Amino acid sequence: MRPSPAFPLTDVACHREQLHAAGYSDRDLRAFVRAGDIEVFRRSWFVGREAGDDLREAARRGGRLTCTSLARRRGWWMPEGISADPHLHFVPGSTGLRLAETWVGVAHWTRPIVPVERSLIAGVEDALAHLALCLPREQALVVWEAACRVEAIAPEALRRVRWASRAALELAAEVNGLADSGLEVLVCAPLRRLRLQVRQQVVLAGKPVDVLVGRWLVVQIDGWAHHSSSAQRSKDIAHDAELRLRGYTVLRFSYAQVVHDRDGVLRTIRRALAAGLHTDSAR
Repeated sequence: MRPSPAFPLTDVACHREQLHAAGYSDRDLRAFVRAGDIEVFRRSWFVGREAGDDLREAARRGGRLTCTSLARRRGWWMPEGISADPHLHFVPGSTGLRLAETWVGVAHWTRPIVPVERSLIAGVEDALAHLALCLPREQALVVWEAACRVEAIAPEALRRVRWASRAALELAAEVNGLADSGLEVLVCAPLRRLRLQVRQQVVLAGKPVDVLVGRWLVVQIDGWAHHSSSAQRSKDIAHDAELRLRGYTVLRFSYAQVVHDRDGVLRTIRRALAAGLHTDSAR
């Protein structure tokens, strides 16, 4: 069967072999290129006109999107301030990016953890492995937690992966899949280093709280999207009041506080700890 005159996959990238298997001839592909439906890179990669610039960069360089580039593409939440430079995965010994090329980006030369077919996008496990080495530990943990949530990966499954680096092994051991947002990770990680009992998404007074430190200190974090409406704000205030009536101390912080003044947030929490507000002794 002959393909339609217009190339239908304008938002993806395909290898020549994949297009041949789908029934497109080289003549068809040349016609699509002339019509502006697709661009061809390195003679074998065909990228649709509506595909993202990240896929074009991967096709141009002969690598796969990975690390922060894949995280952004798949919608994993990341802290602010992380560079948008492209991160590409190359298999050692490949004829992809030449080291002498002038290129602003990060090249990850590793053997794939999970074998993948011809693709310009690395596997999730490979992207996580690269993130473990590229980002500071807490930022990497934020993105790993987001990946667990978005990709529906059980932390137990991550712990069974044969990670090649100590950084990835440590993150796999720490990730718990409970964070409702990356903001929780930014607060919980330093508290856990104090060897406190820190639990997430514990149901109190009929609703889950973001963080419960000890038995009585509740930390609520207003994410930008989930707490922006007036109705939601009213529900949050009512829940906070009910928790206080039941004896809990409630500290609520905004998105801006956690992202831009995390030290201040942690100082406030430490003052509450110093007053024993997380223990029975303060009742």
